Amino acid sequence: MSTQPQRGEKAPDFELPVIGGGYGENETVSLAEHRGSTVVLYFYPKDATPGCTAQACGIRDAWREISAHARVFGVSIDPIKKHRDFLAKYDLPFPLISDEERSMVEDYGVWVEKKLYGKVYYGTERTTFVIDGEGIVRAVFPKVKPTAHVDLVLEALRNPQD
Repeated sequence: MSTQPQRGEKAPDFELPVIGGGYGENETVSLAEHRGSTVVLYFYPKDATPGCTAQACGIRDAWREISAHARVFGVSIDPIKKHRDFLAKYDLPFPLISDEERSMVEDYGVWVEKKLYGKVYYGTERTTFVIDGEGIVRAVFPKVKPTAHVDLVLEALRNPQD
């Protein structure tokens, strides 16, 4: 298990399948290709669940302002097919990264032990990273509540920390 990169640290690079937001079938995306731009990576547990849908729709509804400041990528371990359906059902304007092999969730320290009704399992912890154009983490929002997410992201983008 990796630890989460913290504010001021270099964000781990990645190259993974992506769909939506201008990316078509069989494309990949990397952090390196977005040098010079602010990137928001938001990790979420699963497509089309109530919390994840609320979080994604919050970003969608604030898209005009968010997209003026940053490139946004949702990241889950769901396959591209599930992402494609999720994007279409909720008319999401941003791309979703598929991390089926769990390399990115592990590199970002968001693949964690969870407990629900006494059952212990591993899953993705809802966490967001704001990364500057040099690849440095400028904000981290761990265990973020879906309904509070968009406000935290907008605040971080409006008032970047050095």
